[in-house]
Amino acid sequence: MSTPVEIYDTTLRDGSQGEGINFSLADKLRIAERLDAFGVHYIEGGWPGSNPKDLEFFQEARRRTWRNARIASFGFTRRKGQAVENDEQIRMLLDSGSPVITIVGKSWLLHVTEVLRVTPDENIAMISDTIRYLKDQGRTVMYDAEHSFDGFKDEPEYALTTWRAAAEAGAACVILCDSNGGALPNEVEGITATAAAHLRAPLGIHTHNDCGLGVANGLAGLAGGAIQIQGTINGYGERTGNCNLTSIIPLIHYKLRRIGVPAESLPKLKELSEFVDEIANLRHDPRQPWVGQTAFAHKGGIHVHAIERVARSYEHITPESVGNHRRVLVSDMSGRSNILLKARELGFELSPTQPETRQITEKVKERENAGFEYEAAEASLALLIQNVLQPGTRTHFSVEAYHVSMRGNPLESVCEATVKVKVGETIHHTVADGDGPVNALDGALRSALIKSFPQLEQVKLTDYKVRILDGVAGTAAKTRVLITSSNGQRDWGTVGVSENIISASLHALVDGLEYALRLLPG
Repeated sequence: MSTPVEIYDTTLRDGSQGEGINFSLADKLRIAERLDAFGVHYIEGGWPGSNPKDLEFFQEARRRTWRNARIASFGFTRRKGQAVENDEQIRMLLDSGSPVITIVGKSWLLHVTEVLRVTPDENIAMISDTIRYLKDQGRTVMYDAEHSFDGFKDEPEYALTTWRAAAEAGAACVILCDSNGGALPNEVEGITATAAAHLRAPLGIHTHNDCGLGVANGLAGLAGGAIQIQGTINGYGERTGNCNLTSIIPLIHYKLRRIGVPAESLPKLKELSEFVDEIANLRHDPRQPWVGQTAFAHKGGIHVHAIERVARSYEHITPESVGNHRRVLVSDMSGRSNILLKARELGFELSPTQPETRQITEKVKERENAGFEYEAAEASLALLIQNVLQPGTRTHFSVEAYHVSMRGNPLESVCEATVKVKVGETIHHTVADGDGPVNALDGALRSALIKSFPQLEQVKLTDYKVRILDGVAGTAAKTRVLITSSNGQRDWGTVGVSENIISASLHALVDGLEYALRLLPG
């Protein structure tokens, strides 16, 4: 592998500026600890001059031992017309105790004259004075050159002069920032290469995703000579986000063949991505490259047939290398290859020549045509497969009758469900209230079955989705219900379809509980 690449994580600062992201102090410390264990080189903890929470973070960070990462604080250059040693914000950066301080300054003459409203020379002095002073105080100083690419395209000589001033003042790294996220990869690579030819300091790259090019521009910066890349886990950040480290980290290792984080950390990448989403209270994006649930999901029959023979024919990397796994989806596009691989994944062994394989394939396509969907309902699919392979298998229970009603007034209402369930020769008749008809039905059904199957007490309904399949039919349209259940250790999905939403929900509920009794491992 060639030149190593430093990974600078700014999830806790730049990432937290994303809409809907709000980390508590405890959140920030937990994420920092996980990033340190993963092996990133720098963790930008926040801006001490902006809020008390960031000040507290640095106080706590000073009490902890960091094995791999160096903690960085973030701030501006000194104020215009003020001596750097008298600038309160600079003093707060030093008081944070962070061994690394990242300073942002202006590269774009437009910002210098119209936003800061200082002379070009004063801007350069602000950059130089701040970096030199902090370096003299024993800190490693990174310089974020804001609007590098816009500034260079407008006034290349002035942009270069500001970067050179930072390098000559002692910046450990000059980071070129695509602050508006509007540059193209060829521009980023070319301007970075020009900077590398004119500066003696190492270069970094900091990109935003406004044009969907955050990762591509990060790679372009590396191609142009940068040795540090800044980004956030899952691409969090202002507007449409920053360069996504969960994409750039494996690209550096597996595609560029350069050293970034330790190789042994790569199989923990998906886990890290999901952990940060959980802390941020965000649903994990299933379509994330590398780490998303669908990143290695195969649906088309031709694709599945190919990966069964040569996995790399449709997989650019082994899923397990980033902590992910292959998934085979079953739908009306499926061929026998999908069914064979999916059945094996669910614990059933089939051969291509078995008549049951054709039966299962035909049943799946027939049901998909009727509105069923098994991609997120693997438990219902497992029951279907078993019923074909073992036609004599008896269900653990049957619903003999049910009734759902609602009573109340415009301000509040109560739903009540009654079910009659048969288990062997025993009839259980129960009633339950709920927040809605499905919740009440779920409660009544579970109360009835727990009497015979106490293990179902651990099973909870965790997600409920409804889709109208034919809007043209109005209130007579078919409804598909997808339900996710969990026993606290494992989740499984089931599906029901009917013109009646309650009937569709009951079908999915029954499948979920039957799966727990019949096929759930352990």
